Amino acid sequence: MTNPTTRRGFLRGGAALAAAGWTAGAGGWVLRPDWANAQAGAIKVGIATDITGAIAPSGNANWQTAQFAVKAINDAGGILGRPIELFLEDTASDPGVAVGNVRRLIQQSEVDVVLGGITSAMREAIKNPITQRGRTLYIYPQLYEGQECTPHLFCTGPTPAQQCARLIPYLIKEKGFKRFAMPSANYIWPQLLNKWARKVIEENGGEVVMEDYFPLDQLEYSATISRIMSENVDHIFNTVIPPGLQAFQKQLFEAGYYDKGGQTCVYFDENTVNYVAPRELEGVYSCLDMFHTIDDPTTKALIEGYNAMWPGTPYQFTAGSASTGMYRGIKLYEQAVIATNGDLARDAVSEAMNSAAIAEGPGGPAKVIAGTGHVEMNMYIAQSVGGKWEIISSESAVPPQECA
Repeated sequence: MTNPTTRRGFLRGGAALAAAGWTAGAGGWVLRPDWANAQAGAIKVGIATDITGAIAPSGNANWQTAQFAVKAINDAGGILGRPIELFLEDTASDPGVAVGNVRRLIQQSEVDVVLGGITSAMREAIKNPITQRGRTLYIYPQLYEGQECTPHLFCTGPTPAQQCARLIPYLIKEKGFKRFAMPSANYIWPQLLNKWARKVIEENGGEVVMEDYFPLDQLEYSATISRIMSENVDHIFNTVIPPGLQAFQKQLFEAGYYDKGGQTCVYFDENTVNYVAPRELEGVYSCLDMFHTIDDPTTKALIEGYNAMWPGTPYQFTAGSASTGMYRGIKLYEQAVIATNGDLARDAVSEAMNSAAIAEGPGGPAKVIAGTGHVEMNMYIAQSVGGKWEIISSESAVPPQECA
């Protein structure tokens, strides 16, 4: 994988945006609708995601998904006859860089809503510039650790209850895994998710043998992996993220652990091959709101439409890299604006978002649970086998269990 933090990676990202019709502005990018008289009445949607940086494969999937969703809305006549104009800023996998760039969305582009952020550290960095100082609606599309109850902030990805409440009991009771290790990146998502997961593990008769935290750019894991092997860990609950993920997975595979135990990583999906080799995904479990293998006509049509719009792209429309949450967030926002009869004021749209729902979407229908800022959605447990994610079980309309 080309290092997207380099200047060459930046230039390639810019070339891809230009080829897709985006125009470079004062530091960011804008995609204007095709309508001849659109600019005066356009609804301005801001996207803040990682065009460059360690998590760029996920971020590039996000802006492509946003463009895919918005094109469908605009092609159908916009929202109440008004087109959507997209504005894009690079968060660069760096919260410090992101804050200044996100302020441009608010202060210069004057967007009506911001969608984006992948890591929870990024969300924490940009949420106040958006919701408080910027007085703008914010939609966070990624799976995360829960406990985000900020007014005018809506989370459209899965929560710990949606991902782990059924997955962990399955691993213990059906697969027989008892001794867990938790190698983790050292930031808020792994810290809080591990706390939640440990409770479920212990309630179901399992044991957490080790819980270690590493800098995000850690490249040496031999001591940790040696301990995993010697302590007879039979399952790894992995929350290491890029750029450290690549080294961890490679070293774990080369140590022979895959012949000894299992592994779960709840953001692993079809896009993960942009970070690690396919052989290092074999047998891994995940629980997400969509996999490409689910038998759902709407999901299949969305994947086909996305692939037709972005032929040959390495950045796939997936759940673990927040694309499903991005699509879901845009469509829920569309429904909220319809409910306000086109009033784009933050308070009005935020109130309407409280009851927003879509009958069809990636993985199935979704609706915001009033007063929580979180979304009920279908969830799927899957295992990576031979390069595909095989569905083990599914559950409809799983509640988020947050902020109630």
